[in-house]
Amino acid sequence: MPDELLERLRKFRTEYFPAHRQEFTSLIQNGQTPKTLFLGCSDSRIVPYLLTGTGPGDLFILRNVGAIVPPYDGSYGIHGTAAGIEFAVMQLKVSRIVVCGHSHCGAVRSAYEGVPKEAINLNAWLELIDEALLPVCQTPEALRRVEQRSVILQLERLMEYPMVRSQVENKQLTLHGWYYVIEEGEVQVFDVTEGKFIPAHYADNCGTGPYADDHFDGDPNHVE
Repeated sequence: MPDELLERLRKFRTEYFPAHRQEFTSLIQNGQTPKTLFLGCSDSRIVPYLLTGTGPGDLFILRNVGAIVPPYDGSYGIHGTAAGIEFAVMQLKVSRIVVCGHSHCGAVRSAYEGVPKEAINLNAWLELIDEALLPVCQTPEALRRVEQRSVILQLERLMEYPMVRSQVENKQLTLHGWYYVIEEGEVQVFDVTEGKFIPAHYADNCGTGPYADDHFDGDPNHVE
């Protein structure tokens, strides 16, 4: 039986890479300079490059179960997501951080229903969603509200990282909360001034997080 994944690797090498060789060479010679840290859920239905129309070198991507930001204080141990946030902000000097949640999130449902007792790491990890949970029945509407509340919770948790807070306050960094409705192909962006998620197709910005400055467009060279 053919190995489908192996065939895709070969196809990348023989078809995609030759057409983009110069782009990859430039990224090696000049290094990566992504402007956006995309922090999203590991869900296989979420494809950041498709959502944003970007390619190699455009996004620094961190993904985990539930698109969760672990506490900065290390109370949940050493975590790759926390290290990635620090690397993106301090080493790569990104000017935007996007936290992207989504509909039908298995992490949120599991936070309500529980996970197998052997999954001790997952169980501890999902406790980080507890603050977003609502004490109501698991209706589709309730789950959607919790999924959105979790996105906002992660934005707030990002502000506990001193390097994030200082750059946000110095107008060198903006935070953005997104909620991807998979079945509609629509990304809703959180607008802190409106206090709600707004469909991107008629929003006037790509989302504003805590301590947002309406005059800052994400360009670190544009500071009024």
